[in-house]
Amino acid sequence: MEQRELGSSGIKTAPLVFGGNVFGWTVKGNDSALILDAFLDAGFNTVDTADVYSKWVPGNQGGESETEIGKWLKQSGKRDKVIIATKVGGELAADKKGLKKDYIIKAAEDSLKRLQTDYIDLYQSHFDDAETPVEESLRAFDQLIKDGKIRAIGASNFSVERLHESLKVSREKGLAAYQTLQPEYNLFDREKYETTIEPFIREQNLGIISYFSLASGFLSGKYRSEADLEGTNRGAMVKKYLSDRGTRILKALDEVSTQYKTKPAAVALAWLIARPSVTAPIVSATSLNQLQELTQAATLQLNNEAIEVLTAASAY
Repeated sequence: MEQRELGSSGIKTAPLVFGGNVFGWTVKGNDSALILDAFLDAGFNTVDTADVYSKWVPGNQGGESETEIGKWLKQSGKRDKVIIATKVGGELAADKKGLKKDYIIKAAEDSLKRLQTDYIDLYQSHFDDAETPVEESLRAFDQLIKDGKIRAIGASNFSVERLHESLKVSREKGLAAYQTLQPEYNLFDREKYETTIEPFIREQNLGIISYFSLASGFLSGKYRSEADLEGTNRGAMVKKYLSDRGTRILKALDEVSTQYKTKPAAVALAWLIARPSVTAPIVSATSLNQLQELTQAATLQLNNEAIEVLTAASAY
C-alpha cells in the first residue's frame, strides 16, 4: 500500500483514513473491532476521531468514539500498527471547549485514557478559538510533544489566515507547527478548497486529510431525488446536492465506475486521492461490505481521461 507523509511530520499514512465518528453511534461493540481489524487487514493504518464524537447522539456525553477505539487497541494489541488522530476544542460542556493551554493539556490526558494509549500520533485543533491567542495553544501542543504525549499536530476547520498566523508564530517562537489541515473537500464541494486553501497548503507543504469526502453520501449515488431522502437521517445534509450540477456529477461517476467495474463512491474517492495536494480523504463505513467497496478507491488508478471527465462534470 502506498504511504504518504503527513506534512513534514515523518508520519506516513495509507491514502485513506477511517473516520471514527461512527463509533459509539452507528457502530458499537464487537462491530467496531471487526471494522477496524478489516481496515488494517486491507493495508490501511490511520483512524481519525475526536473527543466530542459522538456527543450529538441522544444519551451520549462525547468520548464514545475514543472509548470504542481504545477498547479495540487494548484487546487487539495493534497499537504499533495504527496511526491514531484525534481532536480537541469542540464543545463537550460549557467548561470543556476551546484551545486554552490548560484545557488542551487536560483534554489530551482524558483522550489518552479513553484511547488506552500513552501517545497520540496526530493531535488536532478541531475548531479555531478566536478568544485564545495562537501562541498559547501552540505552547500547550509543544509541551505535549516534549512530554511524549503526542507526535505531531494538525488543524481542522481553520481559515487560511488563521493557519498562516499559527505557522508564523511557530517559526518565530520555535514552537511545534501544524503539519496537516482537515478541510471539507469532495467532487461537489470544490471551489473554496481549490481557490483559497490549496495554493497555501502546497506552498507550506502541509498534509490534507479531507472530510465529507463523499458529500454526506451523495457521491455514492444512493440519493438521486428527494424521494430517496425520505426516512433517512441525511436528508437535510444531502438535499443541497440535488441540483443540475449534482446530476451531472452523478452521471459522470456512473460512466467512470462502469468503465472501471466498480462503485461510484470508490471513483469519487479515487478522484480525491489523485489530487496532488490531498494526502488522504476520510471515509466511514458501518459494515464490512461498505468498507470493502470504499477501500477499493486506494488501488483504483484513474487515467487522465477519467479524471478529466469527473473534473469537467463537477466544474464550478
